[in-house]
Amino acid sequence: MEEKISKLAPSILSADFCKLGEQIHELEECDIELLHIDVMDGEFVPSISFGMPVIKSIRKITDMFFDVHLMIVNPIKHVERFAGIGADGITVHAEACDDLEATIDEIRRCGAKAAVALSPDTDIDVVLPFLDKLSMVLVMTVYPGYGGQKIVTRTFSKIAKLRSIIDERNLSVDIEVDGGVNLQNVEEIKQAGANVFVAGTKIFKGNVLENIRNFKELLK
Repeated sequence: MEEKISKLAPSILSADFCKLGEQIHELEECDIELLHIDVMDGEFVPSISFGMPVIKSIRKITDMFFDVHLMIVNPIKHVERFAGIGADGITVHAEACDDLEATIDEIRRCGAKAAVALSPDTDIDVVLPFLDKLSMVLVMTVYPGYGGQKIVTRTFSKIAKLRSIIDERNLSVDIEVDGGVNLQNVEEIKQAGANVFVAGTKIFKGNVLENIRNFKELLK
């Protein structure tokens, strides 16, 4: 298959919430198409982030694709509401689902694109039976919910193996990476087979426009 277009997905968890709307418009000016939105419940992961009210509010000000990453237990209970407030894509963790296929089917039933996230220690085998139902697989390159981690480089081989299988099956499935992505490693991660790159502080800290320009230069 031909190489998939590389996309940058800024994570608003690292944005300045005092001027969130302004920063979202900055992203639009840079032709960013994906907005990564981390929802954490304090149970599946130790941190608590934000939930539906924030997503509902920012949905009013942008047409960007909302890439909603649910780091919550039993996500199937909440899929319909997240889809209803504007989630275009919904990612659930394989480790958080009692019935992964039923959760994927529920996301699709609600009209959103379905994706599954795999923590660093989770084998890709858990997602292989459902690849034809997915628009994306998110390979976590750090352990979810903990800040300040170094990237887990052994996940790069997981990305490569997954990309090989997706291509062998002639599927149009994106591989997203989240955690520790920066200007020093993004080319290596792309080479492994990823094509959607989540970045937070490396985009929102400092000059947003310049940071995005630097990433895009490496992802050409």
